[in-house]
Amino acid sequence: MRTSKIKAKLRRNEPVLVPAMHINDPAVFELASLFGFDGLWLDMEHQSRSVETAGQLLRAARVGTSDVMVRCAKGEFLRLGRMLEIGATGIMYPRCDNAAEAREVVKWAKFAPLGTRGVDSAGADNPYCTLPLVDYLKAANDETFLVIQIEDQGALDHCEEMAKVPGVDVLFFGPGDYSILSGFPGQWDHPKIMEAMQRIAAAAKSAGIHWGMPAFNPEFAKKIYDLGGRFLANGCDQQMIRAGMEDLQNKYKPLGLTFDRKF
Repeated sequence: MRTSKIKAKLRRNEPVLVPAMHINDPAVFELASLFGFDGLWLDMEHQSRSVETAGQLLRAARVGTSDVMVRCAKGEFLRLGRMLEIGATGIMYPRCDNAAEAREVVKWAKFAPLGTRGVDSAGADNPYCTLPLVDYLKAANDETFLVIQIEDQGALDHCEEMAKVPGVDVLFFGPGDYSILSGFPGQWDHPKIMEAMQRIAAAAKSAGIHWGMPAFNPEFAKKIYDLGGRFLANGCDQQMIRAGMEDLQNKYKPLGLTFDRKF
């Protein structure tokens, strides 16, 4: 079974960078993984991809060195297990309300004695019946990670209890939904954003786990890092491609070339 690059770095208190991947092309996942990102964020909450497509994208990423973290939708406990079986290294669980729900996530994501995940052992995570069962169960528990998202004030009020749930590796602050639900959409410098960051950082430190959030840019990432955050999400494949296209156009504009943009 593949070992988790992210878990290894977090154990050493090193930062990790995880860009989001929205393009449903295995070649894009393969290239990003060959570039050696710590992890790739494959979203199943908002994106329209199927489980079969997710399996192909995860397979492509295994050519390189990146972990893949899959975000299932809230309450999708059965899909959570399937994502692990087709090769996800980590699971991000959104809109977690409290410690009881976090414990339920652990229950479905970990084999006994940590949880009650059902065993198949014929999937890509074993891989394909090649590991003895006992070795597979231990490796699966040791080398997968769970990221719990905190995205509203109610969840924030329970972050200390969530951080103490055995099996939770990372608390992840979602400032997008938090800012919208709190009445100041997209104001990343709002005092309540910093207050939430500080509270989550303190909860993670007290429980001996890690925390993170979208970094937006290196300057904002420094604020997260200074608060002890080591799990950084920044950028996505669409933005990277757009930046490359804009750079190419800008290089050729001095020669008189024009481009008929539709946005």
